[in-house]
Amino acid sequence: MFTGIVEEVGEILEIKKDKGNLNIYVAASMTSELKIDQSVAHNGVCLTVVAINDNSYLVTAIQETLDKSNLGSLSAGDSVNLERGMKLGARLDGHLVQGHVDQTAECIGVKEENGSWVYTFNYDTTLGNITIEKGSITINGVSLTVVNSEINQFSVAIIPYTYEHTTFKNLKEGDTVNLEFDVIGKYVKRLTQIG
Repeated sequence: MFTGIVEEVGEILEIKKDKGNLNIYVAASMTSELKIDQSVAHNGVCLTVVAINDNSYLVTAIQETLDKSNLGSLSAGDSVNLERGMKLGARLDGHLVQGHVDQTAECIGVKEENGSWVYTFNYDTTLGNITIEKGSITINGVSLTVVNSEINQFSVAIIPYTYEHTTFKNLKEGDTVNLEFDVIGKYVKRLTQIG
């Protein structure tokens, strides 16, 4: 489990294809604190550390992960939001995040508003996911609150701190992002469908 509070922005050093998988080499200052088999969220995708080398580490993304996320479009030099798994008993500053991306969305608008930024995203509703105003959403691993929700799009407001300390500062119209919808909302929706 994660909180959606990004610890740092890492850099993709190299990506190597291995059959249907991608081996992703990431440079991050947290590397010295990582262990093999540890879970780290990469743009919201939970991946297992499989090798560590000085200030970089290796994770592998399988085809299912690549089909549901934007990891397959990453290249060497790209930035990625990173968060280690949460510790039991620690304060939950974001919301409950599983690190299991539900689908991707396209950024269709970026607007600066008096020192903050509003980002608008369009997503495919045929997959059954929904947003609600003031509900939680995770975008590229960042825990956020929905400020405007419509049938197939929503907006979030980004404060300067989040803008500077995540990959939001690089995000532009036309970019694809990973979405993880609120886990509690998903369970409530599922219960109403079978009840």
